Amino acid sequence: MPAWDIATNDVIAMNVTMPQFRCCRLHNKLYMVTIVLCVFLGACSDAPRDSSATSSAETPGEIHKIAETLQFSIREGRIYNRFFRQGPVAAHTVLTSGRQPRLIVAFPAGNSGVSLWFEPAESDVYWSGIDAVRGVHEQNRDGEPLYGIESEITVDAAQLTVHKAVLSNIRVIRNYLHSGEIPDSLETDVSVDGRTATWYRDRLDGHGGYQLTVEVIEGSLTGGRGTPVIFRAPPDESLRLRVVALSGDTPLTPIEADELLTPDAIADPLAKNVLAFLSYREKLLAGSWRFCTYFGRDTLMSVRLLMPALTTTTIEAGFGSVLTRLNADGEVAHEEDIGEFAVLRRSAADGEASDEPLYDYHMVDDDFMLAPIIARYLLDHAEGKNRAASFLREQTAQGQTHGEALVSNLRFVLAAARPFAKEPNASNLIKLKEGVPAGQWRDSREGLGYGRIPYDVNAVFVPAALTAIARLHDSGLLADYASAADGFAEARMLADVWTTSAPPFFAVTIPYDQARRQVVDYAAKTSIPDRAALKFIDAETADSPAAVSFYAVALDAQGQALPILNSDEGFAMLFVNPSAAELERSAMALTRPFPAGLLTPVGLVTANPAYASDELRQLFTHNHYHGSVVWSWHQALLAAGLKRQLQRGDLPASTRLKLTDAQTRLWDAISSTNAVRNSELWSWSFENGDYQLEPFGQRLSDETESNAAQLWSSVYLAISPP
Repeated sequence: MPAWDIATNDVIAMNVTMPQFRCCRLHNKLYMVTIVLCVFLGACSDAPRDSSATSSAETPGEIHKIAETLQFSIREGRIYNRFFRQGPVAAHTVLTSGRQPRLIVAFPAGNSGVSLWFEPAESDVYWSGIDAVRGVHEQNRDGEPLYGIESEITVDAAQLTVHKAVLSNIRVIRNYLHSGEIPDSLETDVSVDGRTATWYRDRLDGHGGYQLTVEVIEGSLTGGRGTPVIFRAPPDESLRLRVVALSGDTPLTPIEADELLTPDAIADPLAKNVLAFLSYREKLLAGSWRFCTYFGRDTLMSVRLLMPALTTTTIEAGFGSVLTRLNADGEVAHEEDIGEFAVLRRSAADGEASDEPLYDYHMVDDDFMLAPIIARYLLDHAEGKNRAASFLREQTAQGQTHGEALVSNLRFVLAAARPFAKEPNASNLIKLKEGVPAGQWRDSREGLGYGRIPYDVNAVFVPAALTAIARLHDSGLLADYASAADGFAEARMLADVWTTSAPPFFAVTIPYDQARRQVVDYAAKTSIPDRAALKFIDAETADSPAAVSFYAVALDAQGQALPILNSDEGFAMLFVNPSAAELERSAMALTRPFPAGLLTPVGLVTANPAYASDELRQLFTHNHYHGSVVWSWHQALLAAGLKRQLQRGDLPASTRLKLTDAQTRLWDAISSTNAVRNSELWSWSFENGDYQLEPFGQRLSDETESNAAQLWSSVYLAISPP
């Protein structure tokens, strides 16, 4: 398995014994030609030097091609993440230290991965990092390609005993994280040969496969043939391993760095690397390691927030991936089951071992996001306006034009909006789908407090979508794809009804004395201070109506508001134009100190249950995925929304002053957590008189864990402090 280190002008030939496979071999003359080419191109390159940047073979015996190498690392608490991408190889290695060590390698190709889960250790295990990462290319028994990485890993542990090897789709590995179980058909045997252990299995449909090979460089290896595999360190030294991780799923096509961003992008190397690792011509990935594939909502919101900094190539890759996955009714696909997870689901349903993707249309918010976000590109973006007609003529993977696909979604929006516009009562608002516990971005079971009618969908996205339909109709861009029978001419009238009639259903008003008591009670029960929060409430109500008001996160099935103060009002600032009074109320509600508002020294929490019952409070703790935790992109959402509102010319000076004050306080909190803002979310603790940032998912009480790289957390490339 040769690998060339071109960045240091050295050639490193690595031959690793890999049972079942024959390593690539080159004839001497071709080998020497490759050396000369690699050294010459490495010396002449203007790219930043990376001592571990290497090229990988395309096919056995072919001259190795020089491809752009992306490589970076992120450490969050006990978890070390190393990202590598070069040509057809893209891999994210996740090393978890502590008493429950594990190793995961996630591949964007097919949303696939390989992993080792070790027995609990008697003392903390510490992975000190990854060295000499190289892209590699092998073949399985049938000659089908396997792409992946080779790396050297050092771990401070007397021994590591393998509990389980899971090689499959990331959805399978993610499920194993939570349940500790995998289907019997995915069990993988180990082959031990001297100092090397190899786990390999063919994919269920016989195409490609997955392989994980661990060779002991320093230490010893025992086990196999029905006994646990144990890696042991040398006496008083660290255990050193060579790891080769491979997947046979089809690689994606990277959007290279020079095509990704415009010169207007903010200089943030880590955010750029994160975005690059997640960006492909076929789709933008939601995050890694747990969501290494397409998510419709994540794609749309990321494109919207990043639009000022993205090239048209990246923007249209995002929109194209959404349009090609619409269903026949025009609904946006939330997620996709691909690769072996698709095979598993289809086999269980009808016995057919097919990897044809399966799409999830359970969410309701993304259906109403598409119109306002794509309209911003086609009607307001300088280059988007020039490309609008040609983009709409391009075709989806199904042979439908983008224009036809878009119109199908606009028809869906109008049909969904008409009942409420005709009779504006709670029963006609947009609800979660029957039998589905989640339907918008707070997509955990508790995310809406078990509510059924979400605020953001009804008060923001439906009116924004209807307004966008009206604008698109007036522009004439849809003339070749729509007809008068579609009724797009009525969209503006429908938008007016929704804009005025939907938000009041979610309004929560709490008398000052009651609100104050609730803040004090909640602070006492959660062992956090209330002094700063009460000071803000007292000051705000001194010369105004003595009440605290905000919009509920959702209505329950009976149409009653669930009084969870939440960050979703940031959507209104970004997508619609609230009145001056509404903006002032919203800015105050969101940026008061927690637990009166949402702002803490370590960020803006996305939910505050202080004004709710004890029963609801238990669903929004700082251990819940959508509880009183900080989601990086929702801080960016509010920052972008405040900036947009401050660009309006119709706001009085007093309103602008309050928005500017809120903006300043928000950015103080954002700036305090710059080191983690590319991750998905984080939590906090209160110790020694102050809030402490806590990586989410690394405490036993946390529901799940966060991604180190998240698509919509890279949006600060287009959002900066005022």
